[in-house]
Amino acid sequence: MKKETFRHIEAELYCYHETLKEIEKKRQEIMYNYRPDENIGGGKSNIPGSPTETVATRLAENIELKRLEEIVGAIKFVYDSSPEEHKKLIKLKYWTKPQLLTWDGIADKLHISKRQAMRWRDEIVHSIAKVLGWK
Repeated sequence: MKKETFRHIEAELYCYHETLKEIEKKRQEIMYNYRPDENIGGGKSNIPGSPTETVATRLAENIELKRLEEIVGAIKFVYDSSPEEHKKLIKLKYWTKPQLLTWDGIADKLHISKRQAMRWRDEIVHSIAKVLGWK
C-alpha cells in the first residue's frame, strides 16, 4: 500500500466522529434546504413528483455523501469485527481527544510492546483499505 493511502486512512480514523456529524449535517441539508430546479420554460423534469421520492433520490445521488458513508461504513465494519485489543488501540490512538499518549504509552496501557501496537495499527489500516478497495 502506498504511504499516502496509509496516511489518508489514518486521517479518516482520526476524524471518524467528526465525519459522522458531517454526514448527518449533509443529510439534513439535502432533505430540508433543497432549492427546486429553476428551469422556467424548460421541458418536464425527470425528478419524481412525490416529495419523499425526491428526497430519497437526492440522498442517493449525492456523491460526496456516498463517499463519506462508504468510508465511515468501512471503519465501522473493521472496528466491529476486530478483537477487543484492537478496538482498545483504535480508541486510544485515534478517538481519544486530546491525544496525550505516544506509541510507548499506548503500548503500556495495552500491556504489549510498541512494535506489537504498531503491527496491530498496520492490520487495522490494511483491513480498512481492503474493505474500501483501496489496496
